[in-house]
Formats: sequence, structure tokens, C-alpha cells
Amino acid sequence: MENNMLQQKLLQLVQQVAVNEGLNSTAIPNVFCYKICCPQITMPAVYEPCLCIIVQGRKNVLLGTEMLSYGELEFLIASVDLPILGTVVEASEQRPYFVIQINIDVRLLSELLLQMQHLAVANKTAKSGLFIGQVDRQMGNSLLRLFTLLEEPDDIPVLSEALIREMHYRMLRSNYGKEIAQISLKGTPTQRISVAIQKLRRDYDQTVTIEELASLAGMSVSSFHVHFKSVTNMSPLQFQKSVRLVEARSLMISQQMDAASTAYKVGYESPSQFSREYARMFGRPPARDIARIRL
Repeated sequence: MENNMLQQKLLQLVQQVAVNEGLNSTAIPNVFCYKICCPQITMPAVYEPCLCIIVQGRKNVLLGTEMLSYGELEFLIASVDLPILGTVVEASEQRPYFVIQINIDVRLLSELLLQMQHLAVANKTAKSGLFIGQVDRQMGNSLLRLFTLLEEPDDIPVLSEALIREMHYRMLRSNYGKEIAQISLKGTPTQRISVAIQKLRRDYDQTVTIEELASLAGMSVSSFHVHFKSVTNMSPLQFQKSVRLVEARSLMISQQMDAASTAYKVGYESPSQFSREYARMFGRPPARDIARIRL
């Protein structure tokens, strides 16, 4: 199927689901759609392992100091939890930005690798946990079959699991298949780093030492630093700081907490330090940033 035809068919299906600005759930488990009409708004988030495919528009994503950009019928894969600053750069009321998100199931990857032994090879060094690539004909057709289920809701309980499995297969068949496989292969540097990342993600408000994280990953401190930077493009301290600030922003928006209370809740001992680091990451102090968002 030609790209233009595929894009138009996907767009018709996504428009029926993504009716609200922001996140829209679908009837298919672990499948979501986003709709954005206002460009140039930076949206920080901690991405869980997922596949994102842009149907319409373009987005820039910042991981640490690395800026990546992807557009229509291109995909982004986050293989581990990553704090990312995303900015939609092409969107309007007349032509909204639409993206499909499918959460990655590591169990499914492990099952598929039993039949794809050529990919079940451990890398000696960890690589970036963020990939961007082109949706090929096979992945596009699989995605279209998955979304066509939304027109036949009675088919979803019976057929969606097989089609989600097919999408995981397409990820492994992509140019980044070997890198994606690393997260489900026990003992690989990427899998070990993912264990430490989950600790930082879960206990972001706690003080965690590098020695504790390295021990959790089964690595020396020096080796842990190298592999962690390869996967996340930041140090463990920078990673925790980014997660704390993203969580803080979410708390102030959703629970209307003030900056000082939020600072203590996410693990800061000093509200002034929190405000400085918040402004450095988001461009404005907490109160001004949240007021702008609410406006």
C-alpha cells in the first residue's frame, strides 16, 4: 500500500478516536492516540517503553542534550523509561497533530525471540534507548489492521492480542530489532540498566546512591556510569533530576500544589534549588510556567 493511501486510511480511523485535545484511550488495551492542535508547546513526560507513530504533523524530542525529530509515517521507540521533552512543531486546528502510541510488552518480545534466535544475541555494550525510523509497508499494514478493529468492536477481544503481537514482531523486524531485543534478554547491559532506571523511576523522591544503583545492575560504578549514559544520554543524577521535575510539573497542574510543597514532595530539600532547576529545564520558574499552562 502506498504511503499516501496508508496515511489517509490511518488518519480517518484515528480522527474517530482522538476527538479530545491530548490523550485519548482506545478500546484496544495499551493503545492510545494523541491529538494536539497548538504547536510549539513543550510537553515534558517520562516515556515508558512504547512505540509511537505519527500519522499527521511533526514533533521534536529532547533526551538529555540530544534533539531528534520525526514526522508523518515515522516511528519513535523508547525501549526503557526515559524523561523526554517533546515539542509538537507542526499542528493546527485545521490540521492537528495525531500520533498513535502502543505500549511495549517485554513478555511478548521474549516470546517472539524464541522464534527469532538470530536477534537473541546479547550486545556487550548498551546503546541509546531511543530510536527513530521509517514505517515500512509491513509495519504500516499491520498497524492498519490493528486500527481497523475499532470499526468492529466485537472483534477486539478476539483479535487484538494477535495484532498487538504482530506489531511487536514488526518492531523486532525493524532496523533497530537487535537493539530492541536487548531489553528482554536477561543479563545484557541494556536490561541491567533498565533495572536501575526502574528504581530511579519508582523512588524518584528518595536519595539513591550510585553505588546502590550499580550494585542493582550488577556492575562496577565506572561501568555503570558508561552504560547508563549510553542508554539515557544523561548521568544517573541528571536522570533522577529530570524525572523529579517532570513529576513536579504534573503535580502542580493536576493537584494545584504550590511550588514549595511540590519541591519537598518530589525529594528536594530546598525550594529555591527546585525553582532554579525547574526554570533551567522548562524556561520559566514554577509559578509562571504553571500560570501560562492554565491560561
